[in-house]
This record gives sequence, C-alpha cells and structure tokens, in this order.
Amino acid sequence: MPATLLKDGLVAFSKRGCPTCVMIEGEMQRAAREKNDFQIVSQDDPRFPPDVDAVIDDRDLNLSWTNNIEFMPTLIRFEGGREMERVVGWDREGWQRLTGIKDLGQQHPKLKPG
Repeated sequence: MPATLLKDGLVAFSKRGCPTCVMIEGEMQRAAREKNDFQIVSQDDPRFPPDVDAVIDDRDLNLSWTNNIEFMPTLIRFEGGREMERVVGWDREGWQRLTGIKDLGQQHPKLKPG
C-alpha cells in the first residue's frame, strides 16, 4: 500500500461511513482502474472501496488534516506536490473534468453533498 500521496495526479478522500462515498464507490473503482495517477485515501476502512490496490489508510486522519479535508468525498488534483484544484462532495461534472472520464457517474444525480 502506498504511504504517501501522489505528487502529480488525483487523490480521492473518502470513507465507508459516508453515504455519498458509498454511492460513488463504483466511480472511484473505475477511476483507479483506468487512471495511472489516481489514489484513494480512506478515513475509516483501508479496504474501502474494495478491489482497489491504491487505498491509503488514513484512520489517524493525518493526511486529511494536512490537506484540510472537511467533507467526503473530496477529489484533489496535485501537480508537483501542490494542490491545483479540488471538488468537494459528488459533483459529476467536476469529477468528469478532473478524471477525464466523460461518462463517469451518469447514473447518479449531478450534485450530492458529502
């Protein structure tokens, strides 16, 4: 399991106890499969979402605190280790734009807060 965040790429902060995160579990799995530069940080279960190798255990909340994560899910794009953009909650257009997956989450509402 990776111990540090990607310096260049996308990092999704999530947790199993978040209904919105559970709703988009399949989207996180898909992005992890299709994108080489995608990681997931889980606050409460390092096996969430299942079948993803790049889940970082953040039960101590250190990475979440360091990255000012207040709501789940949060998707952040990093370049050179610096945050360039973030999407808080489920914003289908925002997740599609950041991941480059045009049809991501079509079955879900456009917006759902975390």
